[in-house]
Amino acid sequence: MKAVLFDLLSALLDSWSLWDDIAEGAEPGRRWRMEYLRRTYAVGAYVPYHDLVADSAGAVGLPRTLADELEDRWDELSPWPRAGAVLRDLARDRPIGVATNCSEVLGQRAAALVGAPFRSVVTAEAAGCYKPDPRIYRAGVEALAPGGNGGTPRADEVLFVAGSPLDVHGATRAGLTVVWHNPTRMPGGGAGEVALHVIHDLRELPAILA
Repeated sequence: MKAVLFDLLSALLDSWSLWDDIAEGAEPGRRWRMEYLRRTYAVGAYVPYHDLVADSAGAVGLPRTLADELEDRWDELSPWPRAGAVLRDLARDRPIGVATNCSEVLGQRAAALVGAPFRSVVTAEAAGCYKPDPRIYRAGVEALAPGGNGGTPRADEVLFVAGSPLDVHGATRAGLTVVWHNPTRMPGGGAGEVALHVIHDLRELPAILA
């Protein structure tokens, strides 16, 4: 593979723990997050990220103001173990980037927390749509192109590291080869059979690319 594109908020960062903490428990946190994922993956064209998060909270009986708290505490997001070290090693041999379902400001802030030399960070706001719309994956691939005359890698030359089952299916439909990083071992609904590999630790990724 000539390049690696990553989901950010699930594949590289443990955003689940922050949502749970803000919701004051794993059960309400997961209900809120799953409702957010359902809405985000159905909406298509970009709408403000804050609105999606607030609407999702309200839909499951939580205060809409949790969206404000999430933004206020955004920099508490933590990378999965060794994420920065693994990605820095990968970046020695190939460009790496991010395609993420959030606003431009929050996407850039979250990417900085990983501690990796991303060539590009493509957000839903910048692409004008949310995953699984193929356009955001394509924008992520195009953004990995080197300067000069290096050319843009083809989709089938880019490995996508997904963070959720819907992301696995979306990236596959966009023509990318997909590895699903599933550290929380969430049910896959068939995504595990679609992905080239399912890993539970990012340290498994270099062997797949070797």
